[in-house]
Amino acid sequence: MSDHCQDLVAKADKDRFLSCLFAPQDARPHLFALYALNVEIARIRETVSEPQVGLVRQQWWLDTLDGIYAGRTPDHPVAQALVPAIAKGGLPKHALHNLIIAREFDLYDDPMPSLADLEGYLGETSSSLIQMAALILGKGAAEAAGLAGVAFGLAGVLRLQKARYLPSDMVQNLGERETITQLCAHARKRLSEAQLLQGTIPASAMPAFLPVSLTKLYLSRIERGGTLEVSQFRRQIRLWWAARNNRF
Repeated sequence: MSDHCQDLVAKADKDRFLSCLFAPQDARPHLFALYALNVEIARIRETVSEPQVGLVRQQWWLDTLDGIYAGRTPDHPVAQALVPAIAKGGLPKHALHNLIIAREFDLYDDPMPSLADLEGYLGETSSSLIQMAALILGKGAAEAAGLAGVAFGLAGVLRLQKARYLPSDMVQNLGERETITQLCAHARKRLSEAQLLQGTIPASAMPAFLPVSLTKLYLSRIERGGTLEVSQFRRQIRLWWAARNNRF
């Protein structure tokens, strides 16, 4: 179960995989389980032919989580790995449910209505992952996780280069290119706000925040245009620096 989750995260979510390597060894399987769930949910859109099929798969995960919290062990490697992860972090069922429900947006081609809606989406996905990972590591840091998750999530959304994630009211008023510029600025603002709260984050929880240290690298590429790829070596160096200095 642990190896399955680790391999899944290594292939689909390299940033969080690399960050896990800076966590205590006994916590890594639980982090991999959490991040593997996120991979499973995030990739539903890519593996279904229509939204209704995606909703069925999301409902399966919602029912599976209900079963875990009711004491029933599911027959699925990621779900089975989640059982001890949930116990380790005392992860709230509603947070995991909301992670799945927020991803319903991914199944459709409707545009994101506003920046507030986009921040809400990122709060239930990117921010929630940081907070739950921090709980697995011993103690949460909800306010810092909220801001940091939006910053990192915005960079991730912009790297997808999918126009439907851009707030439609901003696109209508500013155009697509200026909207991207404004979103980059907003991500930098949220990152700065999160960095001001770094002193409130327990050192033990910092591995949950390490992916956020890559936000500026990604935003710089987005702002310059052209290729959005950042070499794994450069990402590893940045993560190493962040882990050594206990800062993102």
